[in-house]
Amino acid sequence: MKCNNPRIVLLSPYEIGRQPFSLAQPAAWLKREGFEVDCIDLAVEPFEPSRIEGASLVAIHLVMHAGARLAVQVVSIIAEKFPDIPLCIYGLYAPVNDDYFRSLGVRYVLGGESEPDLVELCKRLQNNDTGNGASQTIVRLDKIDFAVPDRSRLPVLQEYSKVVMPDNNEKVVGFVEASRGCKHLCRHCPVVPVYAGKFRVVPIPIVLADLRQQVEAGAQHISFGDPDFLNGPTHARRIVDAMHAEFPHLTWDATVKIEHLLQNQDLLAEFSRKRCSFLTSAVESIENDVLVKLEKGHTAADFKDALKLLRDLGIAMVPTFVPFTPWTTLAGYKHLLETIIQLKLVHAVAPVQLCIRLLLPQGSRLLELDDCSEWLEGFRSDLLGYQWHHPDQRVDQLQEEIQRWVLECEEAGRDRVKTFAGIWLRTNRALNLDPEPVPEDLGPLVPRMTEPWYCCAEPTETQLMRNEFANSPAV
Repeated sequence: MKCNNPRIVLLSPYEIGRQPFSLAQPAAWLKREGFEVDCIDLAVEPFEPSRIEGASLVAIHLVMHAGARLAVQVVSIIAEKFPDIPLCIYGLYAPVNDDYFRSLGVRYVLGGESEPDLVELCKRLQNNDTGNGASQTIVRLDKIDFAVPDRSRLPVLQEYSKVVMPDNNEKVVGFVEASRGCKHLCRHCPVVPVYAGKFRVVPIPIVLADLRQQVEAGAQHISFGDPDFLNGPTHARRIVDAMHAEFPHLTWDATVKIEHLLQNQDLLAEFSRKRCSFLTSAVESIENDVLVKLEKGHTAADFKDALKLLRDLGIAMVPTFVPFTPWTTLAGYKHLLETIIQLKLVHAVAPVQLCIRLLLPQGSRLLELDDCSEWLEGFRSDLLGYQWHHPDQRVDQLQEEIQRWVLECEEAGRDRVKTFAGIWLRTNRALNLDPEPVPEDLGPLVPRMTEPWYCCAEPTETQLMRNEFANSPAV
C-alpha cells in the first residue's frame, strides 16, 4: 500500500552562507520522480515545525562539522515532535557519525553520490517498504547522472553571503558545484573518509544550466564550491571558457590547492583574463613539519611562490589556516602572524582562520600518526570528534583567548586590522614579550565573502552561536 502523502523535506543546517547545491540537486531528482519536495535552509530561514508535519521523510544534509553539530539539535527536536516521520542524514559527515545519529532517532544514512539511494529510499517508503535501512549505511562512489539543480524551494540568493569587492561594492553570489570528492588524501580533510581519493565531475551542460538560472535570479558573482576546482583542470577550463563567453560580466572564485596553483600557471593566466577575482587555498600551516604530517603536498616556500604567482596575475589569494594543532608552539604561532604581516595578507585572512583548532572526526587519517597517543583523548559522540590536548597548556589557553577576542570583535563590528592587532597583542603577551606595533602597510584590500570560509576545524563558538537557530522561533 502506498503512502498517501509522498512529501519529502530536505534540510540544511549550515553551509557557509551558500544557497545549498546539496538540497537543489536531490530536489531535482525527487521532483522528477513525482515527489513533492520542500527545502529548508536553517542558515537563513526559521525552523517552522509546520513545514515538517506530515512529511514522508526528512533528509538532513551534513557537509560541515558545524552544520552536523547543529543537526544534532534539529534531529532531537524532530524526533520528539514527529516520532512517526523517518529521518535520514546524508553528506560528508553522515557516514562517519552514523551510530550517534541513529541513537538520536535517525533511521537512514547515505554518503557520497547519494541521490539515487535517496530516491530509492523515498520510493520504498512510499510503498511502506522500510527494508533494512535501519541498520544499513550506504556510501555510493560510482558515477551518477546529475540533473539541473532545482532551486525553486530555496530562499532567494539575496539572502545569502555576499562578496565584498575592494571598492566596498557588494555582489550577489551564486554557488555552483562542478565536481564532488577529491583525488588527494590530505590527512585532516573530511572528504577523504568518504571519497577515499575519488572525485566525480558534474557534466558541463548541467553546470552551465545551473549558472544560467542563478544569473537570472540575480547572481553577479559565482563561487565554485568544489573541494578543489583543479582536480580536473580540463573540466575547469571548459567551464570557465563557456561561462565567460556567455556571461562576460561575471566575476568568480574557487578553491584550489597550492600544488595545483603551481602546476597550472598557464591556466591561471587564462582565469585572470576571464575575471577570476580570488582563489581560496588551504595553506593550513607555514611549518613544514606540520605540512608533512597533514600530507598537504606543498611546502611553506610553495605557498609563497603561489602567492606571488597569483598577485602577478592580478588574482587575490585568500589563504586558510588551521593554526592550532598538537604540534603548534607559541613561537610558531607568532611566526605565522609575522608571516601574514610580512606577506601583506592581513586583509586577506578572515580572523576566524587565526583561532581554528584542528578537528579530528571519526575516520580521520590523523589517527594513523605515531605520535597521536601523546595528545589524543577519547571520542566525544556529542561533539562528533576526538578530543585532544596540547602538550603545552599555554597553547590551548592562547587559542581560547584568541577565540574569545575574535567573537568579541565580530559582535562589535571591528574590522580585520583591529582584530588582527588584538591577536598580535595577545600572542606576544603569551610569550612575555612587549609587542612591536603592527605596521601601517598591511597589504591591499581583496575581495572577501561576508561569511568566511573555513573547514577541517572544530567550529568555534563564533560559528555555532551565529548559526544556532538564530532566525528560529522557540520550538
